[in-house]
Amino acid sequence: MAAIPPGTRQQCSLCQVEIQGMVGGNDLVHFSQGDPGTRAKLWARVCQYIRTGEQQAQCLNQDASQMGTVQPTDYFAEAPIVELPPAGATSS
Repeated sequence: MAAIPPGTRQQCSLCQVEIQGMVGGNDLVHFSQGDPGTRAKLWARVCQYIRTGEQQAQCLNQDASQMGTVQPTDYFAEAPIVELPPAGATSS
């Protein structure tokens, strides 16, 4: 996929995020929830799961040269461990 010109936005037809072209190539990804992120964060959370060639052709974020480096914090965090009382236990 070609680079997105600075100051413009394109919407991915697959995941519906908007990618805003920025000067210098550090594009902003506007997710449906939360703060804007990077193409690397989008890849870590969504794009890496695309499997078919048809889907890859539609995805705006398949060019590794535009993505940047994925950081450990780009992935979704593990769910916290929830301590449940043993079965049959009663609380006082």
